[in-house]
Amino acid sequence: MRPTMLALLLTLALPAAAVAQVSDLHSGAISAAVQKGVDDPARAADSHEDARRKVALVMTFAEVKPGQKVLELVPGGGYWTRVFSAIVGPSGHVYTVWPDEMGKYSAKSLANWQKLTATPHYANVSLLQQPAAKLSVPVPVDLVFTSQNYHDYHDSFMGPVDMASFDKQVYDALKPGGLFVVIDHVAPAGSGLADTDTLHRIDPEAVKREVEAAGFVFDGESNALRNPADAHTATVFDKSIRGHTDQFIYRFRKPAK
Repeated sequence: MRPTMLALLLTLALPAAAVAQVSDLHSGAISAAVQKGVDDPARAADSHEDARRKVALVMTFAEVKPGQKVLELVPGGGYWTRVFSAIVGPSGHVYTVWPDEMGKYSAKSLANWQKLTATPHYANVSLLQQPAAKLSVPVPVDLVFTSQNYHDYHDSFMGPVDMASFDKQVYDALKPGGLFVVIDHVAPAGSGLADTDTLHRIDPEAVKREVEAAGFVFDGESNALRNPADAHTATVFDKSIRGHTDQFIYRFRKPAK
């Protein structure tokens, strides 16, 4: 039997959830729009991070396209925001959320963000300051994205936030068929939420349960940032693993109808 026919038969034999789980275990083709965004000269200072962060693969997995509207939760230093801005272009928009609770601990980063959104090159980027538990966006968006911050919403300094309500707010912010992409540091299997405020990690299965409970459908996983050498027992700031933690990338889709 030819390999392509065997692969097809195996795919048909798998349940839909299993197909979604293995849908992004290959590199995939990088679109011209994504490559152009990654190559934006305004990102020159970020480019040394691109190989480590697998930026082109992540943007491809998130299905980012020109003209889209993106909502990014807790943009930090703006690494992902700058590439989103370049890809969606002048016909698109990037809304960045700084939770009030997070701003208290990152005044310098917030000030830098206010400067960035006032820069003409980033005219398609807006800053939204709001309580962590009250997510809102001016218009429905195509993509909600968060990197290394989903676990923070569970911690006391953020409220903690009622995640059932929060994930429903994410759901409501999206257009039908829109995507919610979560990147975070992997905690030991079965640990649930135990490590969010200590190791700054979260069990991927706990994230999946929470997000699916809001009505989302799990739509795939990328292994682009996985690191089997990470034992999941050290804080993500430990010099032995910082910048190289094992990270999951989950994609959830709001049903089209």
